[in-house]
Amino acid sequence: MDIVFDQTLIAARRLRALKAGDEKASFLLDLVGQDLAERLSVVERQFDAAVELHGYTGATARALLATGKIGTLRRVETDAAFAAPGEDLLVSPLETVPLAPASVNLVVSPLSLHLTNDTPGVFIQVRRALKPDGLFLAAIPGAGTLQELRSVLLEAESEVTGGAGPRVVPFADVRDMGGLLQRAGFALPVADTETYTVRYASLFSLMKDLRAMGMTNPLVARSRKPLPRAVFLRAAELYAQRYADADGRIRATFSVIFISGWAPHESQQKPLKPGSAKARLADALKVRDDL
Repeated sequence: MDIVFDQTLIAARRLRALKAGDEKASFLLDLVGQDLAERLSVVERQFDAAVELHGYTGATARALLATGKIGTLRRVETDAAFAAPGEDLLVSPLETVPLAPASVNLVVSPLSLHLTNDTPGVFIQVRRALKPDGLFLAAIPGAGTLQELRSVLLEAESEVTGGAGPRVVPFADVRDMGGLLQRAGFALPVADTETYTVRYASLFSLMKDLRAMGMTNPLVARSRKPLPRAVFLRAAELYAQRYADADGRIRATFSVIFISGWAPHESQQKPLKPGSAKARLADALKVRDDL
C-alpha cells in the first residue's frame, strides 16, 4: 500500500481549522450533508443504529437525524474536541472504523474518504460493521475537484521556479469508487456525481477557505519549502485570466461522488444466472433467426 497522505498532518490541520471556527467555510459540508439526508429520506427503511464517520462539524449527522429515519446516531472523529457539549463521541484515526462486526444499520461518511491511504480497507471495515442489509452512504470529492487551482499552481510554479511539485491532492474517478464498493463486498452498489461551482473574489480567498476547511496540502510527497510569493501572484493572475466571470469573480469546481452500497442479505435482489431467462432476446426484439 502506498502512503500518499500524512495522517498526522491531516488530523492536526482539521483540529486547527475547528478551533479557528470559520463557520462560513463549512458551506460544502453543509451542502453535502443535506444531499446525503435527501438520499436517505427516499429509502423506505428505518435505521435503528447509525454512525457518522468523520463528519467534522456534525452537520451531516444533524441533517440525517432530521429525516426521521434514524433511531440513534453516534459520531466518530479524530479528536474529542469535535464533540458537541455532552456528546458521546467515538475517537478514532481517519482510517480506522471503531465498530464491532454487524453492530449498526447505517454508516455515513461525508467528505473524508479521499484522504485515506487504504480506502479499500476502510470500505471493508464499514461492510463488516454493518448488520445484514445495512446501508453505507458516502460523499467523496472526485476527479475535477479544484481542477482550476491545480492547473494554475502547476503552471505558475514551473514558470517562476523552473519546476513543480504536487500541490493539490489526487481525486478518484466515479468508476473507481463503484469498483471499490464491489471489491469490498457491497451489494447493489451505486455511484454518481454532483458538481458544485463556487465563486470567489480571488485565488487568495479560495485558499483561505481551504485552510479554514483543514484541506491544505497533506501529501507525503509535498515540498517542505514554502512557495515564493511570486508563484501565488502569478497563479492568481492566471486564474483570473482563465476562470473568471464577467464580474471578475473566479470559479472553483468541487465534484463530489455520492456512493451507496448494502451489506449483503438474502432478501436483496440478485441478478439472474446465465441461461435462466424464460424468453429469448430475439423473440422480444422480433428478430428473425434466418437473417
